[in-house]
Amino acid sequence: MTYSWLSVLPPLLAIVIAIRTKQVILSLFLGIWIGWTIIMNFNPLTGFAAALEGCVQVFVDPSNTKVILFSAMVGALITFTQYSGGMEGFVQSMTNRGWVNTRKKAGLFAWFVGMVIFVESNISVLIAGAVARPLFDKLRISREKLAYITDSTSAPKCILIPLNAWGAFIIGLLADQNVQNPVGAMVSSMPFNIYAIAAISLVLVVILKKTDWGPMREAERRVREEGKLLRDGAEPLVSADVLHIEPKQGVPRRMFNMLLPVLVMVIMMPVGLAITGNGDIMNGSGSTSVFWAVVSGLVVGAISYRVQKIMSIKEIMDQFIAGVSGLIPMAALMMLAFAIGDVCGELGTGPYVAHMTDALLSPKLVPALLFIVSAFIAFSTGTSWGTFAIMIPIGLPMVTMMDLNQGLIIAAVLGGGVFGDHCSPISDTTIIASMSAATDHIDHVRTQLPYAMTAAAITLVVYLILGFIL
Repeated sequence: MTYSWLSVLPPLLAIVIAIRTKQVILSLFLGIWIGWTIIMNFNPLTGFAAALEGCVQVFVDPSNTKVILFSAMVGALITFTQYSGGMEGFVQSMTNRGWVNTRKKAGLFAWFVGMVIFVESNISVLIAGAVARPLFDKLRISREKLAYITDSTSAPKCILIPLNAWGAFIIGLLADQNVQNPVGAMVSSMPFNIYAIAAISLVLVVILKKTDWGPMREAERRVREEGKLLRDGAEPLVSADVLHIEPKQGVPRRMFNMLLPVLVMVIMMPVGLAITGNGDIMNGSGSTSVFWAVVSGLVVGAISYRVQKIMSIKEIMDQFIAGVSGLIPMAALMMLAFAIGDVCGELGTGPYVAHMTDALLSPKLVPALLFIVSAFIAFSTGTSWGTFAIMIPIGLPMVTMMDLNQGLIIAAVLGGGVFGDHCSPISDTTIIASMSAATDHIDHVRTQLPYAMTAAAITLVVYLILGFIL
């Protein structure tokens, strides 16, 4: 059955209601309910039952379950590093030695950490947020700014580097379209991926020039002048109980006790990709590898704390439970984000939007229009990878039919998917960025949007120019 314009209604309503009311969990469920009500012949009762079942079915997919689990277990990493004195030791070491003692240095530090961890977008966000948040708090930089920096150095960076799961997925899609040299085709698209380049560069400009606009300016003023890390009434995705754990009395404040589990996570990520990819890091499972990396970091950290006699087994388990339970709101939000993505799949939201634009495509406007359409699909569905799967088979045939530049067309689709995913409140990367920075999710979306729109506007102008000259 074709649902036409109705297929776009559930995600858009959910996003609009969430931004309007700031009740994102309720808004997402309403969107899921509306979607299933449409599928169930507009019967709200059977639609409600199907919506509940849809939420349960999220856990049928092992990848979804692993993402939810490893995101929740990051709460245990936060409690471990605080209770062991590692986080306080890290902040003292970084500031007392003058390595990160200014707002500019803190921003550059977060940007650098986000950039160097390129094997997977979620692990990049998790680690950059975990190590930079205590420094941002101490130096009175808003958590919204941290979420923006980590989010803008995750997917935009991964899409520019083929040596990760993103590259493997895209190369596979290109091979399915009978592209003779899919690796070469992806590499040829990189100079044209204007959005990714602009988004990453804009973060540097914001940090170095100390300039802010839109809601971010108010967030920064609030922290600097009032000392409020969050606005009044904000609901961070991490419980306050997890964020304000005092170090255990009498334990030394060692930076090592924070860095050890983090470094284990970084090292285990490519190891996991190699194992799950049978020796080929590009064919590994991102969700499984991140799951293994987080578990490994927690296990090694726990063993280290026990060997140092910092924590007893009971204390380790207490802190683990406290950390995981503190991220229950984030886990619920992630589950609903996956569920609304599933209902969009049932309704055919992505294919409908893509096919509706076919008649509008003029050769000179194709790159700009493909960017816009890909962005809208990713924003509505919360998935850049799903957008790539829909749009690459639509965009590539146009290369031959209209004599277009192949690298430019691929880049327009990839950049649009990343932009839409970057802005979407129902994107898993956006949710994890809010969680890692311990900020209100809608506040992160609102403050990030002006920057993302700026990068997108630059991209559109460039694509319009390139459409006429290439």
